[in-house]
Amino acid sequence: MGMEQKFRVGVAQLRPARDAQDAVERIAQMAADAATKHVRLVLFPEAYVGGYPRGSGFGTLVGQRTDSGREQFQRYWEAAIDVPGKECEQLGEIARRHETILVVGVIERELGTLYCTVVFFSAGGVLLGKHRKLMPTGAERLIWGFGNGSTMPVLDTPVGKVGALICWENYMPLMRTAHYAKGIEIYCAPTADGRDTWLPTMRHIAMEGRCFVLSANQFARQSDYPKASFSESSAGGADPIVSRGGSCIVDPFGKVLAGPDFEGEALLVAEVDRGAIARAKYDLDAVGHYARPDVFSLQVNESDTRPVVFHSTTGAQAAVTGPKDFTDAGQATFKKKIST
Repeated sequence: MGMEQKFRVGVAQLRPARDAQDAVERIAQMAADAATKHVRLVLFPEAYVGGYPRGSGFGTLVGQRTDSGREQFQRYWEAAIDVPGKECEQLGEIARRHETILVVGVIERELGTLYCTVVFFSAGGVLLGKHRKLMPTGAERLIWGFGNGSTMPVLDTPVGKVGALICWENYMPLMRTAHYAKGIEIYCAPTADGRDTWLPTMRHIAMEGRCFVLSANQFARQSDYPKASFSESSAGGADPIVSRGGSCIVDPFGKVLAGPDFEGEALLVAEVDRGAIARAKYDLDAVGHYARPDVFSLQVNESDTRPVVFHSTTGAQAAVTGPKDFTDAGQATFKKKIST
């Protein structure tokens, strides 16, 4: 696949959507804006489709779950999406229409479990793959399942090798190392963290991995969420900011090319020169000449570990819910759906 040397990338900082369909429509608007600016890839925030339930406790204390909390989880589960599914077909069509690679944070539903997931769409509208968050942070573990090593792709695209780590996965050094070893060049970091410590993290990763780092967060006020999501004690004015954004784009030398933005909704755009990656790796390649494999080594389990596996009489086996079809044939079927 021929790689483009210089191109533009974008990061979408959006306010929370009302529901999945509203999120898809907002993504369509931002993708259209990005296309007018000749942007080749756009990153959207963590859990944007399906929602990041900031402030919600889901009725849980240690040793106790309330009926109202279970009903709240039911509503959240119903608002999640299937991957692939209707909303993925819509996102694929948006990518195809604007000839733009889309990297989107979603809440994925499979059986009774929800996953914080990133989905990747080619500029032709094909669902290339997904990444499920390996380690939800804090209270996120009440509502999201754990991903496994089978969904940690670094994907070949016309703009380079693209992958994603979600929010505090970026503080997992071994996970970062696995992505560096796959040659990641466009490192996407959708997040819900807008604190002052986030930008230094993104700059560190860009320098460590010698890659371009894109981070997208939501900008949100308390009124963007259901009233019951926040206690009165959390108020800080008439309508306090509860997620201040901070989206950014950083080059392989740690230079901030765009952002951080703390003002509101925005599309941040920067030019990528892939030649900067080679120039940066001249004196630091964390998984190459700067590694010491005689001292340190990392093993990564990329198998799709499942709790139930069925064996047929023919000797073939299938998981209770097998991995989604991201083969060439599967992509062709998906592309046919979105183009009709």
